[in-house]
Amino acid sequence: MKGMYGFLFQVYPYVCFMVFVLGSLIRFDQNQYSWKSDSSQMLRAGTLRWGSNLFHFGVLFLFFGHMVGLFTPHSVYGIFMSAATKQLLAVVAGGIAGAFCFVGLTLLLYRRVFDPRIRLTSHPTDIAVLVVLWVQLVVGLITLPFSWAHADGSVMLILADWAQRIVTLRPVDATALAALPWPYLFHIVFGMTIFLLFPFSRLVHVWSGFGTVRFLFRSPQVVRSRRLNVPAGHNEPREPRAGL
Repeated sequence: MKGMYGFLFQVYPYVCFMVFVLGSLIRFDQNQYSWKSDSSQMLRAGTLRWGSNLFHFGVLFLFFGHMVGLFTPHSVYGIFMSAATKQLLAVVAGGIAGAFCFVGLTLLLYRRVFDPRIRLTSHPTDIAVLVVLWVQLVVGLITLPFSWAHADGSVMLILADWAQRIVTLRPVDATALAALPWPYLFHIVFGMTIFLLFPFSRLVHVWSGFGTVRFLFRSPQVVRSRRLNVPAGHNEPREPRAGL
């Protein structure tokens, strides 16, 4: 059992990260035509608008919330906030965002599975990705009562210390994680597995979403159009008059 925890929390994170990065680069280089989200909006809009907006709002909030919560050292936020306060904030804010994400993701999964037209044109991996994300979200919501029961922030400190040690290539004490309730362990391992599956699914379009940030810093685009209510030909450049 100790060897299994050692692999899952010391080795498996780096395996998932390497596959995540290298797999994404290889797919972008070798198969760019598959680099898309395969939207089904043209088949039936219906619940897509609500489902997509709620899901993306919730999942982006949860993603960046996890990044800040796990990778911010206690010495940084401890100046103005205790670990217990931070955990309470994470439970409340994460619970609200998780509820939005759950409703949106459930709507997206429902239309993929039970709408005949969309189901017929969906690739098996499209449904599999939604199921994986739905399970991960549900388990994440299950951790909220456990976090509420440990209001002193001790569990959050253990998880943050593990995550920060992983990214800084320091030794990890897997036995400290083994003592945590099962939803935390499942949530961590399943979350890393999502990164492992990332390059082989439609999730790669997430890279493009973050890539659009560069458009905020590009040069302005000049657009010229015909003026309204002006007869044709009046916008054409005039030939220069010959000198007298």
